[in-house]
Amino acid sequence: MKRIVITGSNGLLGQSLVNLLLKYKNDYQVIGFSKGANRSGREDFDYISIDITNEENLKKRLLEINPDAIINTAAMTQVDDCETYKKECDVLNVDVVKWLKEVSEIINCHVIHLSTDFIFDGIKGNYKETDLPNPLSYYGNSKLKSEEIFLNSTIDFTILRTILVYGKVFDMSRTNIVIWVKEMLENGNEITIVNDQFRMPTYVEDLALACKISIDKKATGIFHISSNTLMSVFEITQTIADVFGLNKKLIKPTTSIVLNQKAARPPKTGFDVSKATSELGMTIHSFKEDLKRFKDNLSLN
Repeated sequence: MKRIVITGSNGLLGQSLVNLLLKYKNDYQVIGFSKGANRSGREDFDYISIDITNEENLKKRLLEINPDAIINTAAMTQVDDCETYKKECDVLNVDVVKWLKEVSEIINCHVIHLSTDFIFDGIKGNYKETDLPNPLSYYGNSKLKSEEIFLNSTIDFTILRTILVYGKVFDMSRTNIVIWVKEMLENGNEITIVNDQFRMPTYVEDLALACKISIDKKATGIFHISSNTLMSVFEITQTIADVFGLNKKLIKPTTSIVLNQKAARPPKTGFDVSKATSELGMTIHSFKEDLKRFKDNLSLN
């Protein structure tokens, strides 16, 4: 039985991972690390309330547990906040990663780390794992630094880069693009969306599965995980309206210049996901197919 520590176990991906791994109770002992109370709605795993930005406590706990793998889902991901709160961003996105690497050097454990399309400048799009990063924002830069910690180490690591993760779990502290658009349109609210930024959204269930496969196959290196459809964010929101049968006329297009967000965003990202297909055996769908799966899962719950 493999002992798996999930940092950020209260988050969207964290809770999704807890739910997925607990389907295989004979294979994994799941230990969740998060701040505050356990928000997963489950009590059939070990939950530790911990501030992972406390280096001494984090390392002490991990050395006691001696996990086979750590899945690091904890990060500061609000792009504009990272521009404002640089110190907090550095601690969570860079320092914590360095400490995880240092612990895994001692106990020889596999670290699965989440990264982002925002390490790229978004000029060419459809990025391969081997393409050169060039982040435009403090957030993107912090995530690139976190990747370099592993790339310059001797430990077994997997970096899963992803884009616009969405889904729903038991108790959510933050929304995501699909939930937000769905709720706004259901309430009859107009929304203004950029039509000159292009992305490939990722269903959280697929990202959780990629983490599990990375552990099972001991897959190391960098993998791109997302859907396979490059769309403008405006088109993404229109697709959400279509799939959920909501009023598209409430969605108004705008441009990045008009929106004037604090942090620069890459205009066009999107991934070449062929490595995830060939080496991890992932089945990659279109955004619309993933949305329909998500809608079906919502109606089941």
